[in-house]
Amino acid sequence: MLRYLVAMALAIVVALLATLFVSPHLASMAVDRFTFDSPDEVGALEDGVYMLSNFAALLIGWTIGWLIGGRFTKETTA
Repeated sequence: MLRYLVAMALAIVVALLATLFVSPHLASMAVDRFTFDSPDEVGALEDGVYMLSNFAALLIGWTIGWLIGGRFTKETTA
């Protein structure tokens, strides 16, 4: 039970930090690398990179939290 709580809490914190500090920079760097014909293409790429980087941060935070939370669980034998 504690493992899930630690994983969820760390996933939220890492996703929040990525949303505030990492994702905007990654999205603008991705947009700057290409040329576009319409502003809609710019927005679509920027949104996609932003969401993908936030999702990756959420998975990374969950994995780290799962590993840390596993250190606090007790092994039971059947």
